[in-house]
Amino acid sequence: MIALSILFALGCFGLLTSTVFAGMVLAGARFHLRSQHEKSRTDFTPPLSLLKPLHGAEPGLEANLATFFEQEYPEFEILFCARTDDDAGLEMARRVAARYPHVAARFFCAGERRMANAKAQSMEVMAQAARCEILVVSDSDVRVRPEYLRAVATEFADERVGAMTCLYRGVAAEGGLWSRLEAVGMSVEMTAGVLVANMLEGMRFVLGPTMAFRAEALRQMGGFAVTADYCADDFVLGSKAFEQGWKVALSPHAIDHIVLHARFVASLRHQTRWMKSTRFSRPKGHFGTALTFSMPFALVACGAALALHRPALALATLAWGVLTRVAIAWAAGRRVVGDRSWLNMLVLYPLRDLMGFGFWAASYLSDKVLWRGRVYRLLPGGRMEAAD
Repeated sequence: MIALSILFALGCFGLLTSTVFAGMVLAGARFHLRSQHEKSRTDFTPPLSLLKPLHGAEPGLEANLATFFEQEYPEFEILFCARTDDDAGLEMARRVAARYPHVAARFFCAGERRMANAKAQSMEVMAQAARCEILVVSDSDVRVRPEYLRAVATEFADERVGAMTCLYRGVAAEGGLWSRLEAVGMSVEMTAGVLVANMLEGMRFVLGPTMAFRAEALRQMGGFAVTADYCADDFVLGSKAFEQGWKVALSPHAIDHIVLHARFVASLRHQTRWMKSTRFSRPKGHFGTALTFSMPFALVACGAALALHRPALALATLAWGVLTRVAIAWAAGRRVVGDRSWLNMLVLYPLRDLMGFGFWAASYLSDKVLWRGRVYRLLPGGRMEAAD
């Protein structure tokens, strides 16, 4: 009986902390929406260099790339880079570019691997060749609307801004339960964390699907090469821009992040790698993340209450946990990034919250990650080294 009471108290404590977090997400969403509304919109449209690192012909890559050629923007160039000249993704980029001859496009190969982070090596090659003073980096697994580059450029009308980033919503392009669960994690869980961080201390990092920099800020921080042996290159680049005294801006514009992992095992590996990266990059904050999840604590409290023959209390604690997740899904996923799937918001996110706690726990089981076919060992501070 005492043990069950302790379990119930533990579950209620977790529900309390996760409810506090939910309240912070709601406040963070309101702060973000209000601050973006107060920003003055400009017609600031300087020339832009768009950098696209590639690695193979990922599912949907052709459709993804085409959206970047269809931008309603006066002057920009697109640079593509892969490790080898015969990379399937690079060949596909050439075919897409041929359909848009009015857009300046150039192609590069990074050559023999010199950096643990192959993406950083490709970005450094493209940055050295870029002709414009604002560099926009976008991953290969995202799709954007025609106003994307205009939204990115707007942030740099403020001369204090040295870096900017965009939030994103997950899109399960191929459908399937595992893809949808990963997608709702992107739309809600990732967005929720960013909103709270932005409200409490301002942006001190950028997000990989879109990160843009002034060339001057990039030179001051040492170029993309500073992330040569880091797993979370986006976190490092944003942090260094902030440390150099530049403002990091969070755009109101959200983009589509396409989920590539439709199968169960591939999805689990991908999401666990994310968690491990966070664990080594931000160890203290990552440890505290356990208290932001609701469903694990709700189930513990519910089970303990049932064992204590308190069915009404069990139902109340379970409903409490679900309602806090629905509130977060509505604020972060629906209002902020515009995820329109009610299935994701009302049904899948509570389940994804439970899985998220599992990924958090799994992040402490090993220091190794599988990334683009190679195994790496993560080191303190977020660095990594080849483990095979």
